[in-house]
Amino acid sequence: MSDLIPAIAEHLAVTAAGVGIAVLIGIPLGILIAKKPGFAAPVLTVADVIQTIPSLALLAILMILFGLGDTTVVIGLFLYSLLPVIRNTYTGISGVSPSIREAARGMGMNVFQSLARVEIPLSLPMIFSGIRIAFVTALGTAVIGVLIGAGGLGGVIYGGIQAQDWGMIWEGTIPVMALSLLAQFLFNRLQNRFQKGRKKN
Repeated sequence: MSDLIPAIAEHLAVTAAGVGIAVLIGIPLGILIAKKPGFAAPVLTVADVIQTIPSLALLAILMILFGLGDTTVVIGLFLYSLLPVIRNTYTGISGVSPSIREAARGMGMNVFQSLARVEIPLSLPMIFSGIRIAFVTALGTAVIGVLIGAGGLGGVIYGGIQAQDWGMIWEGTIPVMALSLLAQFLFNRLQNRFQKGRKKN
């Protein structure tokens, strides 16, 4: 039990790092392809192809390139998280009514002001939905990082498998499930909050 808290902290840190990088890169990419639809198909296709690579195979390839440890898992989680972040951002921005954009222009806003003050705020529920999907998926995927030398709750589960100790397996599994449920709850609350704000406006 004394090792469980550090394992949970490491698992969360690795997951947050991978998804965080995906958010920093994926949201601007999603906005770009929403504004330049000609780039949408190639960008989404590349992200979709990455998503189809089996997680263990992707981590094995990344291990050859970057070695063992948490860094490789972070890169893998970043790649896996790109598709939902890019796709939902693209869908959210593209779904803003042209009349709303025209109204923003009529109020004297330029393209960037319209994007920052109107389009992104209206798209936040969809964007948060993509981040939620990415984060919850990454929490589960990070477990197999133990196979390439990463830490986290995967180490607890794998240790239980090696020792044929069901108590230890559940000790690692239950926190992953609890973290996934908590993440879904928190992101849903944020999503609902922005949706309510959108209706009021």
